[in-house]
Amino acid sequence: MDSKLKVEIGVTGVSVTQLGYGGVPLGDATEITSDEQAQATLAAAYDGGVRYFDTAPWHGNTKSEHRLGQFLRNKPRESFVLSSKVGRVYTRPGDVAEFKANSPWAKRWRGGPPFDLRFDYTYDGVMRSYEDSLTRMGLPNIDFLAIHDLDPRHQKSDDGVLAALGQLDEGRGFAALQALKDQGEIKAIGAGINETGMIPRFVQRFEMDYFLIASPYNLLDQPALDEDLLLCLEHNVSVVLGAAFASGILATGAHESAQ
Repeated sequence: MDSKLKVEIGVTGVSVTQLGYGGVPLGDATEITSDEQAQATLAAAYDGGVRYFDTAPWHGNTKSEHRLGQFLRNKPRESFVLSSKVGRVYTRPGDVAEFKANSPWAKRWRGGPPFDLRFDYTYDGVMRSYEDSLTRMGLPNIDFLAIHDLDPRHQKSDDGVLAALGQLDEGRGFAALQALKDQGEIKAIGAGINETGMIPRFVQRFEMDYFLIASPYNLLDQPALDEDLLLCLEHNVSVVLGAAFASGILATGAHESAQ
């Protein structure tokens, strides 16, 4: 894969390098890394020609956005394309010590800051998430925004998925994304996909530009090919493969922290 080759996202007129950088490792999920290590990794990607960087508030409980912003703030804004995500809103927990000891978010991200979260796909939730991401990264705008983790695993049930889709629709969360796009604040609207069957539910209700596909497509297993990717082709929606090596397992082999 050529890190410098560019492809257009949907029909947005915005092209990204074929190889991008995903910001999950910047969140210190399995081990705590230094800021110097994080910045050196980003520099190596940038120097190698990567110009598409993806992150999310969820990655490291906001840590990934902080680290990525620290790096990209020192680069010409026109030299890279940046995407982040919406769907979670962060606040300070009432009891920080209790949060650090018992919160599942603190256990998920070993090096993450002690901030609590709630899922929120409403108009106000989307706008709050967007503004918070800008502040964390110290950048004036984000090119793409993706709807994050709207699936049965994260919403706990199909009823939870229906409620979240209702927040996007009747709660006007998607209207917020569309307004940001219409105003030129963002260039593309996407969704992160962890399970097959969610892409049809999105394209039936919303005008999408791209999907960032994780678990349903990797080098070993591609269940998304059966239906989901065909719908993307039919609707002229781009696909970004976010876990080609199955979160690293296919590159390094199974290990204690493999998911």
